[in-house]
Amino acid sequence: MEERSLAEAIRPAGYYNQKAKRLKILAAYFLSRRTRSRASLLELNGVGPETADSIVLYAWNEPVFVIDAYTRRIFGRLGLIPESAGYEEARKTFEENLPRRASLYREYHALIVEHGKRSCRTVPACKKCLLKPDCASYLTGSGRTSTAKSG
Repeated sequence: MEERSLAEAIRPAGYYNQKAKRLKILAAYFLSRRTRSRASLLELNGVGPETADSIVLYAWNEPVFVIDAYTRRIFGRLGLIPESAGYEEARKTFEENLPRRASLYREYHALIVEHGKRSCRTVPACKKCLLKPDCASYLTGSGRTSTAKSG
């Protein structure tokens, strides 16, 4: 597919011209006979650690924990990952404390995303949060609370 046509097809996603270029790069990578590895993904323009780890976990079924904004927010508020932690440090924390199983990592990540969407939003909905008894942010009152309904 030509890049222009691809860009039009993904227009609703935002940044469609940039994403079309990167999707073409990824497609070429997957069509090549190149040895596939996290390191080789990270060499591609536009592929960072989160994207590489998502591919490794979800497409290649290899146990690598994906650190995303929800993970950083939730576990930062719980006081389990320092706010200053870099991507690799946060990933290492999960991988050292969970059994190395891709199926477990996928399930755990899905639960994190769902909790982030429902309760631990940018402006948290602490009143309905199941984790508030263990949440450092909630217990110290440093987290802003909202009564916003999940959507």
